[in-house]
Amino acid sequence: MRKRADELKKKVRTQLGTCEDIVGTMNLVDAIQHLGIEHLFKQEIDNTLRDIRTSEFTSSSLHEVALWFRLLREHGLWVSPDVFGKFDGDDARLSSVIADHDTRGLLSLYNAAHLLVHGEPELEEAISIARHHLESMTRDCDLNPVLANQVNRALNIALPRTCKRLETSLFISEYEQEEGYSEILLELAKLDFNIVQNVHLMELKSISEWWRDLYTYVGLNYARDRAVEGYLWSCLVFYEKDLSFTRTFVAKMILLVTLMDDTFDSHATIQECRQLNSAIQRWDESAVTLLPEYLKKFYRELLRNFKVLQDQVTDNDKYRVTYTRKEFQKLSTYYLQEAEWSHQRHKPSFGDQITLTAMSSVIPLLCVSGTVGMGYVTKETFEWVASRTTAIVASAKIGRFMNDIAAMKRGKNKGDVASSVECYMNEHKVTMEVAIDKIDSLVEDEWRTLNQARFEDHKLFPVVEQVVNLTASMALFYDERKDAYTFATLLQDTIESLFVNPVPI
Repeated sequence: MRKRADELKKKVRTQLGTCEDIVGTMNLVDAIQHLGIEHLFKQEIDNTLRDIRTSEFTSSSLHEVALWFRLLREHGLWVSPDVFGKFDGDDARLSSVIADHDTRGLLSLYNAAHLLVHGEPELEEAISIARHHLESMTRDCDLNPVLANQVNRALNIALPRTCKRLETSLFISEYEQEEGYSEILLELAKLDFNIVQNVHLMELKSISEWWRDLYTYVGLNYARDRAVEGYLWSCLVFYEKDLSFTRTFVAKMILLVTLMDDTFDSHATIQECRQLNSAIQRWDESAVTLLPEYLKKFYRELLRNFKVLQDQVTDNDKYRVTYTRKEFQKLSTYYLQEAEWSHQRHKPSFGDQITLTAMSSVIPLLCVSGTVGMGYVTKETFEWVASRTTAIVASAKIGRFMNDIAAMKRGKNKGDVASSVECYMNEHKVTMEVAIDKIDSLVEDEWRTLNQARFEDHKLFPVVEQVVNLTASMALFYDERKDAYTFATLLQDTIESLFVNPVPI
């Protein structure tokens, strides 16, 4: 399979290098991305899109203009939304002729417009208008089944915000039903999906064995047993074949945090929470004497696992593991503050609540740990990640808001502080529905902030892309007002499609 895939990769590189038609090139790049094989051609795609940006491009097709806009913005290349002005009618709104008949164009516009930043009302309006017409079309028009599926998925989560690996698993079977599809791309996508899946399965076996031994030894039976789900989360962000160490490292961080989180939230007394945090801040074997008996094994295993992980990385990467440990310590401090608020029955203001709980959302820790093993991440880029920039804070807030909305449905743990939804309701004296609507709008604002980061410094783009992927992964766990990490049976179909069922070849 690998030998055949290598042969096909050469053919695709030839196609990328020889295609001189801009529309044809864009369609080729879009298909490569959607089929999940972008990681095989990163440099070629980057060069191709830079050439497209500097070339003259005119088209009367809404789909082609929207595709041009989306591809460039997705890759951190700024283009103005003015390109969509040509499709406005006399009332400066989207032409009714296009709106009524061009489903593909509207879908492309809807997806592209979700790459908006602050201060782009024309793209906000484009989303609203396109959504209205697409919803009407799904009800009233006899759409092609493949197109109908893609419209429904986009109306749930727009394409730039989807988990790439999961979208690929759905798109591969759709692509071969499209007119003019490339047999070379399709075969390569199927082979690559299965090759990468096999790598994931070997890692999942290793993670499961590690977790089984750890979970059994520490004996914290109240903590969630989520080896597969923790690995899945890491895998959705770092799915590429060559990111094996990063993927495994992040999965272990997620699972270690789960043990700590559930101790603070679900089991420990306030005094035990204070003792655990004190020991974690000292980060020394001697601090085990501070702990109650049932937490001593966990603490020793926490220190031992970090030592093992640090020994596994190169000297150039050791400082990143040290930073990860510091983020873990900060997270413990945040968990303790939440426990103190809960113990005191303190009702924080909405602003104070989100300032603390965005940081306790585990996103800052995952952003830092996600650089371990990434050879291309420079010291300057790492410092950007570790400094909690506006992009990382935006991602953390999105995760917190989505988690809190899901928590309103599943109920709270005994140590949980009042959620952002509850704090907003209390502060503004509104119903839960009004509070959730407001928080949904704040999620959209944070996505604009995250999109803006794509264009601020192109040297940072690879890690910004990882933050975007991390943010997109949270929709799988918390979209549709669910908490699929806690109620893991909700993930069964996803786990089977990504890890159990190979793509038929």
